[in-house]
Amino acid sequence: MDPVIARKTWRTLEPYHGAIYFVPEAAEEYRAVGVDDRMSGYFASRSAAMGPVPASVVIATFFNFDPGLVRRSMDGIWDTVTPQAMIDARLGAADRMIRRIAPDSIGSPDIVEAAGLARKAAMVACMRTEGRPLFAGHASLSWPEEPHLVLWHAQALLREYRGDGHIAALTVEGLSGCESLVTHAAAGDVTAGVLQATRQRTGDDWLAAEERLRSIGWLDPDYGLTDLGAERRAWIEQRTDELASAPYDAIGVEGCARLRSIVRPISKMMLTTFP
Repeated sequence: MDPVIARKTWRTLEPYHGAIYFVPEAAEEYRAVGVDDRMSGYFASRSAAMGPVPASVVIATFFNFDPGLVRRSMDGIWDTVTPQAMIDARLGAADRMIRRIAPDSIGSPDIVEAAGLARKAAMVACMRTEGRPLFAGHASLSWPEEPHLVLWHAQALLREYRGDGHIAALTVEGLSGCESLVTHAAAGDVTAGVLQATRQRTGDDWLAAEERLRSIGWLDPDYGLTDLGAERRAWIEQRTDELASAPYDAIGVEGCARLRSIVRPISKMMLTTFP
């Protein structure tokens, strides 16, 4: 599969899954099982597929969040709630979210078709779990039955499959989590302020990351990418695309195009929930 086509397909479907991190249904479902803090709900619900892992495992697999934030958010969480309860709460939130935002899609022939295509791709990924710990946890979960949730779960799998590959590419380049954020900001895709706020990186962490990237020739004096930095950042993105493309071979170019055409309108509706 052309990695560019695979990336376009993943990107089109990503809001269908990613809205779960912003909608009120998620906070409500997590609160119902005893998790009130927003970031605790985020880390616990997404890491629960790996079992009752300690904060150190979440720090490693989530990569670019402030380690202190993760420790505070995960402190005592598995004494409060079980991983299975968080998994069930998350799926329940996804169900409510989709029914509210895209009610006409529930049970429609198109959503059944899209679910079948996405599941076919995700099942290929499930045969290649080596070196992908967060994905492997999600791959061990049972599939839901309703088509709109099959589609949501399949995209969750493809997302984590891609994410673990992205971390592998960043690690090959020797980047820390904070340094990866600095290169992301320097590339101009997202502002430094947004990345610092959402990952709660302190000023000292950010400055130290900038300094090291300057020392290895990736950043210029104005905190933009040098030619070397741009080249290495492009390699990271290209390698991420390559590592994430194999599952889409199962549905081919036409299947990818069909999947995008079905889900695109729903993803656009989901994007209205993003901050």
